[in-house]
Amino acid sequence: SYPTRTHPARAASVAPPRRPGPAPSRASNVEAARPRGPASQRHRDPAGGWGFQGACLCSLPSGAPGRGPAPPPGKMALHFQVSAPCAAGPRSADPKTRRDAGVGRLRSLTELEVLCTHLYIGTDLTQRIEAEKALLELIDSPECLSKCQLLLEQGTTSYAQLLAATCLSKLVGRVSPLPVEQRIDIRNYILNYVASQPKLAPFVIQALIQVIAKITKLGWFEVQKDQFVFREIIADVKKFLQGTVEHCIIGVIILSELTQEMNLVDYSRPSAKHRKIATSFRDTSLKDILVLACSLLKEVLANPLNLQDQDQQNLVMQVLKLVLNCLNFDFIGSSADESADDLCTVQIPTTWRTIFLEPETLDLFFNLYHSLPPLLSQLALSCLVQFASTRRSLFSSPERAKYLGNLINGVKRILENPQGLSDPGNYHEFCRFLARLKTNYQLGELVMVKEYPEVIRLIANFTITSLQHWEFAPNSVHYLLTLWQRMVASVPFVKSTEPHLLDTYAPEITKAFITSRLESVAIVVRDNLDDPLDDTATVFQQLEQLCTVSRCEYEKTCTLLVQLFDQDAQNYQKLLHSASGIPMDMAIQ
Repeated sequence: SYPTRTHPARAASVAPPRRPGPAPSRASNVEAARPRGPASQRHRDPAGGWGFQGACLCSLPSGAPGRGPAPPPGKMALHFQVSAPCAAGPRSADPKTRRDAGVGRLRSLTELEVLCTHLYIGTDLTQRIEAEKALLELIDSPECLSKCQLLLEQGTTSYAQLLAATCLSKLVGRVSPLPVEQRIDIRNYILNYVASQPKLAPFVIQALIQVIAKITKLGWFEVQKDQFVFREIIADVKKFLQGTVEHCIIGVIILSELTQEMNLVDYSRPSAKHRKIATSFRDTSLKDILVLACSLLKEVLANPLNLQDQDQQNLVMQVLKLVLNCLNFDFIGSSADESADDLCTVQIPTTWRTIFLEPETLDLFFNLYHSLPPLLSQLALSCLVQFASTRRSLFSSPERAKYLGNLINGVKRILENPQGLSDPGNYHEFCRFLARLKTNYQLGELVMVKEYPEVIRLIANFTITSLQHWEFAPNSVHYLLTLWQRMVASVPFVKSTEPHLLDTYAPEITKAFITSRLESVAIVVRDNLDDPLDDTATVFQQLEQLCTVSRCEYEKTCTLLVQLFDQDAQNYQKLLHSASGIPMDMAIQ
């Protein structure tokens, strides 16, 4: 599992993230990275073949007392220039003194790794507090950069590498930035580090990549020799995409983390500066990132995916997350409340029109949904939710009708092949997708789609089945009722002569909701289950939605309520006058 990302407002803390899984040892990572078969022949030469130039690199000294052997050529350590004086004092010219210092460095490394263990996987609260205090002091120490290098190159556990990444993140995120040259060195060093060791623990890779993303964002407008020195990130990532599957995953994660970082508001910095950076990133890089991600997904469909290969599955997952991050970007600085995300419109830039006008774009994600296992198809549906929320003004009227028709065709295809909806994640995202359709399009536009009569019938059957299985994904019912509530509320404003068919299906939705809730009582009482009707907030919200739906053909709703009430009242009277009345039946009635 991944450690929780630290919010910028709490940047001074190194409190442990959620506990990662068992940390692989440094030795096991190196062993796993050794060549195995033809695929490994695509590994680049670690001695600079990755081409991230500009860092001041020097090999770690070999043979120093208390230190491990020097790294192989190319597995270089970064020489950090620290402006503050070294806490240990000037380097002594006496060999014996230098040997003693080497022993001290070994002890320091050992102590740091013990602190990492206490901080990230320790169970003693006192030890964890002391470890955090000591490591906070390390961040403020003039030796912090050299200790980070030591942990990355000589550390024996993934937690040591995680600590180094955390400390680097704090340093590069300070209000008073490091010199440009030093930030370039740190960025290029990390790029080389993850490129030469693609099998690091996932949470370590993510933490290191977050450092790259933070450096890139904060230095977005930094100029050196008339060039923006931190904007060549896509070119850097393409070097990863030419490597093995593991390197492709790292490259995609870099773009995904960068997109998230650009979208993240740091309240410790001026909001105007954040919007300036985010807007520039949107205009210069974000479209290229989305196009690159879609091209990778097209390759997935063109080449059969080996579902048994975890690396391939992970690559597809990361690419889908990248697309989702692109579509979730705050394009206009609205900072919409995520709790009300289903009421918002995605403000896609006008320059992206060509991507959205291509029918192949929507077809790509519908095909991915039908081709991928549930864990991945859920992400494809999440992307489709955002596509369905694209602002109306992006299209002309004919283009909007064509785009809506493609969405409706996709809905029809999913409902005609509903096997994937048995997965709770897919089911939930599909319900969100349906609700977004009515949020962004008018009923008059929906009824003009050729497939509307068949699709509204399929949606009605899907809704009725969902209401009858009240115990399955209850939170998703909100989106289905939202769809029907808005559809019915729009009936008075429809000017089209095409039939909307809501007078046929809305009473069926009302009946399914009422009868399913009555039938749930017997199951709850007999099986001693949690009563969903006890959740008064949810019930009240659902009834507010249902009251709009039930007003469509209200005579049918009224007749149903009277019939059900009279029937249950008669049953209750019979039980009261029956000498052999069963207490459980009495409780149900």
